[in-house]
Amino acid sequence: MSITLLTADLTRLSVDAIVNAANRQLLGGGGVDGAIHRAAGPRLLEACAALPEASAGVRCPTGEARITPGFDLAATCVIHTVGPVWRGGGHDEPELLAACYRHSLQLAHEHGLRSIAFPAISCGVYGYPPELAAEVACASLRRTLARLPAPAMDVRLCFLNEAMTQLWQRVFNAA
Repeated sequence: MSITLLTADLTRLSVDAIVNAANRQLLGGGGVDGAIHRAAGPRLLEACAALPEASAGVRCPTGEARITPGFDLAATCVIHTVGPVWRGGGHDEPELLAACYRHSLQLAHEHGLRSIAFPAISCGVYGYPPELAAEVACASLRRTLARLPAPAMDVRLCFLNEAMTQLWQRVFNAA
């Protein structure tokens, strides 16, 4: 099991899968979602639109994950997951965020993927406090990776700025 934290552009990483911090419709958006859609090209939107709806207008409920090809990305696949909107922490946000990491890793494993890169899910416009998100991510990733059968998966946590990388690194080192 390997977890690496780095400051880089997620859309440029050569890994088997990058994780998209998506919205429930999976039809593109801002932040990480928009950057991934722009870098992957229009076929990503077509692939997302072709995914079945779990309920009216929802292709991926909060905490779950879906997979598509990566198209024009360096990554082979995109795993889309929908993080919780932060509403103070009393609305199952930690459980839902942990499920994002768990379901993304499980989906990668089911598809035989060996390397995966995550952004800081829910830490942008969804408002999840980064330090609390790092604690949830650390616990969920370590617990899930320990349960997955061999071969080991290379996990990268990718941040756009050094301050966020350092914050998450402190949390991971303390855990």
